[in-house]
Amino acid sequence: MDDHIIKVQTMKGSPYAKAFMDKITSLESWLLQTQEIMDVWQKVQGVWLYLEPIFSSEDIVKQMPTEAGIFKQVDMDWRTTMAAALEAGKAMEATKAPGLLELLQRCNANLDIVQKGLNDYLETKRLAFPRFFFLSNDNLLEILSETKDPTRVNPHMKKAFEGIQSLEFQSADQRITAMMSSEKESVPLVESVDPHAARGNVELWLVQMEAAMLQTIRHVCLSSEKDYLERKFTDWLRNWPGQAVIAIFSLFWTREVEDGLREHGNDGILQVAEKLKGTLGEIIDLVRNDIPALTRCTLEALIVIFVHNKDTVEELCKMGTSMVDDFDWLVQLRYYIEDNPEKPEQQDLFVRITNSHLGYAYEYLGNSSRLIVTPLTDRCYRTCCGALHLLYGAAPEGPAGTGKTETVKDLAKALARFCVVFNCSDELDYLAMAKFFKGLAASGGWACFDEFNRIDAEVLSVIAQQILCIQNAIREKKTHFEFEGTELPIIWTCNCFITMNPGYAGRAELPDNLKALFRTVAMMVPDYAMIAEIKLYSYGYEDSRSLAQKIVTTYKLCSEQLSSQKHYDYGMRAVFAVLVQAGRLKRNNPGQTNESVLMLQSVNDVNLAKFLDFDVPLYNGITRDLFPGVDLPKPDYSMMVGKLTQNLDSTHCQAHPYFIDKIIQFYECHLVRHSVMLVGMPFSGKTTALNTLQKALTQLAQEGLMHAGCAVHQARLNPKSIPARDLYGCFEEVSREWVDGIVAVLFREFARNQTEERKWLVFDGPVDAVWIENMNTVMDENKKLCLNSGEIIAMSPNMRTIIEPMDVEVASPATISRNGMVFFEPHLMGYQHLIDKMIKGSLPQEMDEAERTALSSMVDFLVPPLVSHVQKQCKTVSPVQEQNLVQSFLVLLTTHLESGYKDPSMSRDAVDGKAIVAMVDCYAIWCAIWSFGAVCETNSRSSFSQFLRKLLTGQVDMHKPHKKLQPNLPDRGSVFDYVVDLKQPGWTTWMDTVDAQTIPNSAQVQNIIVQTVDNVRYRYILEHCIRHRIKLLFCGPTGTGKTVYMQQALMAMPKETRRAKLCQA
Repeated sequence: MDDHIIKVQTMKGSPYAKAFMDKITSLESWLLQTQEIMDVWQKVQGVWLYLEPIFSSEDIVKQMPTEAGIFKQVDMDWRTTMAAALEAGKAMEATKAPGLLELLQRCNANLDIVQKGLNDYLETKRLAFPRFFFLSNDNLLEILSETKDPTRVNPHMKKAFEGIQSLEFQSADQRITAMMSSEKESVPLVESVDPHAARGNVELWLVQMEAAMLQTIRHVCLSSEKDYLERKFTDWLRNWPGQAVIAIFSLFWTREVEDGLREHGNDGILQVAEKLKGTLGEIIDLVRNDIPALTRCTLEALIVIFVHNKDTVEELCKMGTSMVDDFDWLVQLRYYIEDNPEKPEQQDLFVRITNSHLGYAYEYLGNSSRLIVTPLTDRCYRTCCGALHLLYGAAPEGPAGTGKTETVKDLAKALARFCVVFNCSDELDYLAMAKFFKGLAASGGWACFDEFNRIDAEVLSVIAQQILCIQNAIREKKTHFEFEGTELPIIWTCNCFITMNPGYAGRAELPDNLKALFRTVAMMVPDYAMIAEIKLYSYGYEDSRSLAQKIVTTYKLCSEQLSSQKHYDYGMRAVFAVLVQAGRLKRNNPGQTNESVLMLQSVNDVNLAKFLDFDVPLYNGITRDLFPGVDLPKPDYSMMVGKLTQNLDSTHCQAHPYFIDKIIQFYECHLVRHSVMLVGMPFSGKTTALNTLQKALTQLAQEGLMHAGCAVHQARLNPKSIPARDLYGCFEEVSREWVDGIVAVLFREFARNQTEERKWLVFDGPVDAVWIENMNTVMDENKKLCLNSGEIIAMSPNMRTIIEPMDVEVASPATISRNGMVFFEPHLMGYQHLIDKMIKGSLPQEMDEAERTALSSMVDFLVPPLVSHVQKQCKTVSPVQEQNLVQSFLVLLTTHLESGYKDPSMSRDAVDGKAIVAMVDCYAIWCAIWSFGAVCETNSRSSFSQFLRKLLTGQVDMHKPHKKLQPNLPDRGSVFDYVVDLKQPGWTTWMDTVDAQTIPNSAQVQNIIVQTVDNVRYRYILEHCIRHRIKLLFCGPTGTGKTVYMQQALMAMPKETRRAKLCQA
C-alpha cells in the first residue's frame, strides 16, 4: 500500500500528469482512505479475535453485562462488514462501501471500552484473591468462566497453590472436603468449603479455600504435636502428613536439645545425639522394607532433616556447647510453639535463627522432598533470615549448580511460605514485574527471580523503585498502600529473592539502588560427599558414606584424567542424577544386597552416554579401581531391542550395535533426567534414534509388554528458525495483549495431558543463549515454563524436553549442567549402513538381482578409496563429513538410475543385459565424480581426476577393480569434462549434449549468458536436483557465476511449477 501511494504521489508531481490529474487525485484519495481503513480494520480484527472466545462464555457475560452488550453490537457490525467484504470480492469495491471507515472506527472505540472494562474486571478479581496476580489473563479468564461447575477449576489449582494438585469434592453437594498433593497425599479440611455459597464468584470460594488450608495445616501440626509423645516415633510418622511430621520433629528436636543443655549442659546434648542415632537406625530399617509410596516420600524427606539435626548435635558436642544462649546453638534453625503476638490467646509455630523470629505460615507444601542441608546451606539460611528480619531481600549468587534457587525454595518450605519461582528473561518489562509485585504484596508470599541479572539494566532501575516502595510500606507497618496506581492490601511476610550467575553471557550488572535492597550470599561449591551420603541414607543404603566418597572421587578423577569437553559436567546436578538413579535401582532391585553393584550401575547409566569414544577406556579404568571386583549384570532389554530392530528394518536402516547402545543409553538417561541433550554431528543418527525409540516404546506400551498404556507423543521444532518473540510469545506493542509463541502452545498442550503417557518436546537445532536461557526453570528441578505474561506452566508427569544440537560450544554452564547428555559419534558407525540402506530400499524396481550385485560391487570398489583420497589429499570448498560425501553419491546414483531405467533407449527390448550393466557402471563413476570430486577446490580437482583414472585402471594398491570396466573414461582432459551418454552407453563431452548457441541481434549485453562447459554441466546438475527434489549447496568464491547458474535453471522452468526466492545472507 505504501509503495502504491509513493508511486501515485511521484506521478502527481510529474510535468506530464496534467491530462490525468483527475484520475491520479481520485486514485490517491482512495489509496489514502484504504490505508486508513486497513489500519483500523486490522486493529479491530486483532481485538475481536481476542475477545470473541471470552464473551462466548455465558458466565463472563453474566458478570460483565455492560461490556457484553457493547461487544455484542461490535460483533454484529464486524460480521456484517466481513460478509459484505466477502461478497464484494474486490478490494476497490469493498473499501468504497459507504460509512465503512466510520463504522470500523466506532467498533475500535467500543472495543477499547470493552478491553478497559475487562482489565478492570480482572484487576478486581485479582485484588479479591491476590494469587491470581501470578496467572496470565487467559488462565484467569479460564478459571473465572467455570462458575457452574467448581470441579473444573481443579486443573488450575497448582497454579495458585504450590502444594495442591487437586481438591476433593463431595459428590452430593460439591462441598470441598480435602486437598490432594501431587504425591497423592490427601489432607481432610477442618472445615469444608461450599463453592456454591459464593454464587458463582470463583475468587470468593478460593479465598475461603486458602483460609481453610491454613487453618487445616495449623490444626494438623498442633494435633500431631500432642500425638508425638503418645506413640512410637516410626508409628507416629505414618499417621500424619509429611509436612507436619518434619515440622513437629524439628520442634521436639529443639525442645530436647534445649532441655538437655539446661539440665546437663554438654553431656545433655550427648544423650540427645545417642537417642537420635538409635531412632535414625529404626527409620532407615523402615525405608528398606516394602512400604507405601506415600510413607516412602515422608521418610526420604524426614531422613534428610533428621541426619542434619543429628550431625548438628554431634557438632555442638565437639564444640563444647553447654548453654541455651551459646552462639553455636542460636545460629541453628529452631522451632517453637509460642503465643502469637498478633492473635492474643492463640499459640502458633514459630521459627528462630540467630536474632530472626519468623512465623510458620502453614502453607500446604504437599509431601515434597527436602534439600540436603550442608554448611553452605546453613550460611545461606542465616543470611536470608537475617535479611528477612531486617526487611530486606536476599540475593544468592554463584556458578550454576550450587543450589541458589533450591536453597530459597527449601527455606520457604522450612517456614511453610508460599513461594513462586520465576525465570527472568531480557524481554521482561517493568509492567510485567509490577503485576508480580502486586501479587507478592497482597498475598504475603515470596518470589524467587531466577537469573535476575538477565533483565535489561533500564528495567532493573525501575524494579528497584518498585521493591523499595513495598519494603517502605512494610517498615511503616501499613496495611494498605498505593503501588503503580493501585490501592493494595499488604501482608508483611511478602519478600523477594533474586539469584544470579555472574559473568555468564547476556547478564547485566545490577544498579546500585537495587543492590542496596538485597543482602548478597556467595554460593560456591557445596559438599558433594555430604549431600550424597545423606541422600543415599534416605534411599535406604547401608554403606552410604563409602559409596558417597566413591561418587565424588569418580567425578574428581574424571575431571582430571579425561579430555576436556564442553558438554562434560561434573557438578552438583551430575552427582544428584547419580543419586536419583541409585534410589530408583534400590527400589527396583530389593533383592540386590551388594550396594556397590547398584552404585556402579547408577554411575554408568548417568555418565557413560556422554563420554567420547577415546575417553570410555579411561573412565572404565577409573570405575574398575574404585569398584574392584564388581561385575555388572547385563540389563534385559531384549523386548526393546527386538522392537527397535523391527522398526529400523521397516525403514531399511541398519541396527548397528553402537546405534542400539546409544538408543538404550538415551532411554536410561531420560528415566533419570527430565531434560536431555542428544549431541553429535550430522549423520550420527540423533533424530532417527529418537523416532525409532518413540515407535518401539509406543508399540510395547500398546501390547502391554513395557510401561503399559504409556504411548509416546512427540512435538518437534527448530528453535533457531523462529524469532524469540514468536518462540515463547510477546506483548503486542500497542494493545499490550499477550500473544502465545509456538513453545508456549506446545508446552501447554503437553502439560494439560496429566496421564502417564510420555510427552517429548523436541528442540532440533543449535543451542545458544538467545533461546535456551528462557528454558532454565524447565530444565532444572522447578520443571516450569515461565512466560513474560506471568503465566507459569508446570510440566506434566512423564514429560521431557529433548534438545538435538550439533554441539554446545556457545551454551552456558548453567544450561549444560541442567541436561543429561548423550553423545553420538558418526565415525563409530561409518558409512556402510548408508550403502546398505540404499541397496535395500532405494534402487529402481526394474533392476534384477545380477544388476543389483554388479552395482553393489561397483559401490564397494569406488567408495572407500575415494572417501579416503578426498579427506586426506584434497582441499574441499567447505567442511564435509565422509557420511555426507557417501550420501551425496548415493542420492545422485539412485536418482540417475531411476531416470536411466525409464529411458526408452535402455529398455530391455532395445538392449541386452551387458549394456544395462555398462549403464549402471557409468552412472556409478559419474556420480562419484560429481559427489566426491564436486566438493574439491579447483586445484584439487586435477589430483582427484588422476587418482580416479588410476583407480579405474587398477593402478592403486589394495584397490584393484573387481572386473574389467567397459566403457573406460576417455584419457583426454579431466574426468569432470564427461557425462554419461545412454545411446552407446558410454561417455560424451558436455558440449556435445547441447546445440550450438546463437545469440539474437536484439539481445542486450548484460542479459547474454555465454554457453561454456561450466554453464552446461552446472545447469544439468541443477535441473536434475530440482527435478528430483535434492537439496543443493553451491559453494565458491565471489564472481564464479553461482547466482547466474541458479537463475538460468529456475527461469527455464515452466511458470506454473516455479516459485523461487533469492536471499542474500
